[in-house]
Amino acid sequence: MAKFLPKNKTLEELERPGIYPGHLACAGCGATPATQMIREIFGKNCIFVVPAGCYTIIDGAWPYSSSGVPFLHCAFETAAATASGIKAGLNALGQNDTQVVAIAGDGGTFDIGFQALSAAAERNEDIFYFCYDNEAYMNTGIQRSSATPLYAATTTTPAQTPKLQPKKDMGFVMAGHRVPYFATATLAFHEDLKEKIKKAKEIKGFRMIHYFSSCPTGWKADSRHMVALTRLAVESRVFPLYEIFHGERWVINQNPPQTPVEKYFELQGRYKHLSPEQKAVIQKEADKNWQRLTKLAAGFN
Repeated sequence: MAKFLPKNKTLEELERPGIYPGHLACAGCGATPATQMIREIFGKNCIFVVPAGCYTIIDGAWPYSSSGVPFLHCAFETAAATASGIKAGLNALGQNDTQVVAIAGDGGTFDIGFQALSAAAERNEDIFYFCYDNEAYMNTGIQRSSATPLYAATTTTPAQTPKLQPKKDMGFVMAGHRVPYFATATLAFHEDLKEKIKKAKEIKGFRMIHYFSSCPTGWKADSRHMVALTRLAVESRVFPLYEIFHGERWVINQNPPQTPVEKYFELQGRYKHLSPEQKAVIQKEADKNWQRLTKLAAGFN
């Protein structure tokens, strides 16, 4: 596989876990550090399956690749289906220990790829599905997706007419499929993310991590706030961190003192248009969702 080779470095010197220099991610992109961690934990015996989206560009322009493992581009809607087919082929060849990792954005997961995702989850395919959720179709012009939050501005839901629907709750969707493992994660809680990827690697069957991925470009935020944004999302309970096992056992991983959602909004231009009344609605929605989550988790303690 072709790789970017820095000057005076041999391929052998670069044979290390992780992605290689030369990737094309924007400054402050949350997807790249997470995929770096996946590579470190999964090692070289894995295959990346990536549909149209940010990460298909991030990996590098053909014939180069920064991922260091077989990297298969597929159609926007087919990440889970393609990963399922590759895993079936590997099993037929007796290569059962090779991990298949689908890496898709929220557009390719929540919307366009949802039919393939649901089908793979229902069949309990032995794949690891990693969704980097930056809450819009960032690679094609920052259009609204069903992962876009209530009242957030995008190019198709501008500030004058922002999105009027709440974000799709992927945790409840996957719980309904009773998959072996579903978890949410962010870069800000680094050790939590690492442990969840390790756990996903060891579990057989369908595993999914819903990763909250900062996007300074689409969120109209400073790239230096990449980690702060994801931390505030958790602390404001806009994006809580939890795990679901077989659709039944819910575990909350972080329960920090609550930060008002307004603190999270302050760092992002996509929320500059919000009125006090709209902020209050979002705060109420975050509180309601958190109460529901704590009740579910309390049922298994």
